[in-house]
Amino acid sequence: MGIFGKIFTWWDGATIGTSLWSARNGEHVGTDAQGNKYYREKKKRDEGAGGYSARERRWVIYDGANDSSRVPAEWHGWLHGAGDDVPESFLPAAKIWEVDYTPNATGTAQAYRPQGALERGGKRASAVGDYEAWSPGD
Repeated sequence: MGIFGKIFTWWDGATIGTSLWSARNGEHVGTDAQGNKYYREKKKRDEGAGGYSARERRWVIYDGANDSSRVPAEWHGWLHGAGDDVPESFLPAAKIWEVDYTPNATGTAQAYRPQGALERGGKRASAVGDYEAWSPGD
């Protein structure tokens, strides 16, 4: 798709307008393991009336499909102002039980479909012995 894809599509990475605005007004602060790039405003905001200081703007430019489930937890916290430091500077070492990200499969052929789901034929296992139906007269 090339240049036309960057001009007209917003669902796969950033448009040209977003890329230009980020280059001019944003400071690149980090990249996660999936290649998503994180930015914040270059200029600090002035304090308003009464000493109120507005929070700085922070945003992400996805490397690929724009899917918010692709933002790791530590970067999600940073985007929402949970801390001022970039997450890469204070992350603990990965644990042995942690697994890599898998995309949300809802609505795709890889989605989980339990036994009895219509997509799998709609036949569920019969309940025998451990199930007693409730009736209002009992």
